[in-house]
Amino acid sequence: MSEAPIDSALKFDPSRAGEYDRQSRIALAGYDACHELTACMLSSTLGSGAPAQILVAGVGTGQEILSIAPFEPLWHFTAVDPAAPMMEVAKTRLAEANLTERTTLHLGYVEDLPEDARFDAATLIGVLHHLPGDAAKKKILSSLASRLKPGGAFVLAGNCFSYQSHPRLLKAWRQRWIMQGASAEAADAKLAKILAGADPPHSEEAIAELLDEAGFEPPTRFFASLFWGAWLTRKVQ
Repeated sequence: MSEAPIDSALKFDPSRAGEYDRQSRIALAGYDACHELTACMLSSTLGSGAPAQILVAGVGTGQEILSIAPFEPLWHFTAVDPAAPMMEVAKTRLAEANLTERTTLHLGYVEDLPEDARFDAATLIGVLHHLPGDAAKKKILSSLASRLKPGGAFVLAGNCFSYQSHPRLLKAWRQRWIMQGASAEAADAKLAKILAGADPPHSEEAIAELLDEAGFEPPTRFFASLFWGAWLTRKVQ
C-alpha cells in the first residue's frame, strides 16, 4: 500500500511498517472486507479457476495477495513497492503463508517493470491518496494501464473527498480511533498527521476522470467506509 514518490515512500519506515496492519484496521473500518471483496470482484471478472497474472502496485505488507491467493490458486502475483521496510514485512508474511513461489517481488515502481510486461489484472489499494497532486496520480494510473492487457481488470481503493469538506465524516473518523482505545489527544494527533500527509482525490467524479484519462472504463464502486472507496474498472479494449 505504498507505491509513491520517494518523499512519500519514506513515510513507511520500519516503525510504521511494523504497526501498519494493526493501524490500518483501525483507520479503515472494514479493512479485511475490502480486501476480501477485491478478491471476489477480480475472480468474478477474470473467471474463477483459470491462470492469471496479477500486478499488485504498492503491495505494502502483502494483504492483497494474502486475501486473494487462497481464493485463486492458479494466479501468480507481481508485487511492487518502493518502501523497503514494507516489502520486508510482505516478504515475511508471504513466506509464512507458503506463497513465495507464487509471488515475484520488485522493490521500486510500476514504471520500473519491463515495458512489454502485460498482466490480466492489477490492484492499487491505499496508495493514491499518498501521492501529492494530480500529476503523480495520473502517472501511476497510466503506468498501470500500460502494463495491463486490453480489457484487463483493475481495482482501485483508497480515500477520496477532501477531508475538510466532510466535517461530520472527519468527526466520525476521530471517534473510530477513540472507540479502538485511543485517548482524545491521541485521536486528534492521528487526524492531524493524516490531514498533513495525504492528498486524496476530491470526489468520486475526480476518480472517474483520472481513470478515464489513464485509459480505463467508467468504474463501479463496490465498497465504501467513511472517506474510503473501492472501485473496479477495466482497461479500454
